[in-house]
Amino acid sequence: MELKGKTVLITGGASGLGLESARQFLAKGAHVIICGRNQAKLDQAKKGLPEIQVIACDVSNKEDSKKLFDQIKSLGGIDILYNNAGVGTQPRNLGLAGELNYDNAAYEMNINYLSVIHLTNLFIEMLKTRKGAIINTTSVLSYLPALLAPTYSASKAALRFYTESLRKHLEITGSAVKVFELLPPLVDTDMTEGLNEKKMSSEDVVKALISGIYQDKFTIRVGPTKFLYAMNRLFPKLAFSMLNQKKYYALLQ
Repeated sequence: MELKGKTVLITGGASGLGLESARQFLAKGAHVIICGRNQAKLDQAKKGLPEIQVIACDVSNKEDSKKLFDQIKSLGGIDILYNNAGVGTQPRNLGLAGELNYDNAAYEMNINYLSVIHLTNLFIEMLKTRKGAIINTTSVLSYLPALLAPTYSASKAALRFYTESLRKHLEITGSAVKVFELLPPLVDTDMTEGLNEKKMSSEDVVKALISGIYQDKFTIRVGPTKFLYAMNRLFPKLAFSMLNQKKYYALLQ
């Protein structure tokens, strides 16, 4: 799929993978609109990338998302919906019990999963008329759950299954809309700050994403995700232990 001349909406576009995607999509000749909850971050992104358009929106809020759709429609529409917005929480009770864990799970599920369904429902007819595409960012944790991020892992697993089902449904119904899934490993962003682990740069992840888009490669596993995916298919217990190393067990007590 070509990016030049396409109009792309990136949710969670004011930082991390979203902002890097905006930068690289612009370099490929795309028109880019980003949205996010933090107006100050949006303003900063606009300052660094004057060509982009910015819209404040909380994608977990259905009224906000409908306003976003109306604004996009008034601007002429989009060709690509990139569902990149995502959040992760730091669980206080890793025994997976307690009201705080429930609240954290609801917060992650609303943004990481349910908001994608709502935005897809809003934009799908527009994308069909333009033979467009949807990009969903899931995670290596959609294959292997992290003990330190159990509900985040669950939200990404839900999104991966939804993404695969959506792609097949559109194929069966004869739609030309393409559905891409980006599965990054641990990425060096604000969300992973403080984690003392090897991380992949946003720049390299987005380069892999764009390469996959150009090749119509719908499942884009990046960096260590490729290795862990293969290991999980062949040696699931070993793959799980590699991801959840014993040095973390003390945090689970």
